[in-house]
Amino acid sequence: MSKESREIVQSKNVLEFVTVANEICLFLEEIEKYNMEFLLSYLQKVLPLLYLKGTMMPDIKPEETESNERFVTYDQWEKIYLSLLTRTGTKDIFYYACCSGNETESKNEKGSISENLADIYQDLKDFLLLYKKNTLLAQENAIHSCRKLFENNWGIKLLYSHQAIHCLMYGNIKNDDFFMGFSSN
Repeated sequence: MSKESREIVQSKNVLEFVTVANEICLFLEEIEKYNMEFLLSYLQKVLPLLYLKGTMMPDIKPEETESNERFVTYDQWEKIYLSLLTRTGTKDIFYYACCSGNETESKNEKGSISENLADIYQDLKDFLLLYKKNTLLAQENAIHSCRKLFENNWGIKLLYSHQAIHCLMYGNIKNDDFFMGFSSN
């Protein structure tokens, strides 16, 4: 099993995900360098790639869960959040239809591009730091945790944020439209 696990944790899909996740984390850590237009343009292009790479992460079961760790502190998360919020300003808040799993029920929810991207950053950075420990157990846990967080947390946040970014870039949805609108807050 160890050889099989080693092949999985160093597979092409995992290494490509590491590359994309690292690029996004570096970008978000240097967000002060970029204006709103560049930020939106970059995110519009890279978020679909991250989503695609997230879907291709292997479903691996770690042999031991003791090697699973989180690294990003609240202060680090808040720095990313506030840097993004400074760029997006009043355009940060959006509304989306949230499905409850029941196809006939949905409700409008309020979202924040900055909060969603800071949450995605936290999950990606935690993944990268654990994966870079370069032990089989750490890498198995990093992949397993990141895949589960993609399925249950950051995957959907990425999709909602990407849609909001699209609307900001092209200005084609207003508050009274069906799916999404932006508040003045």
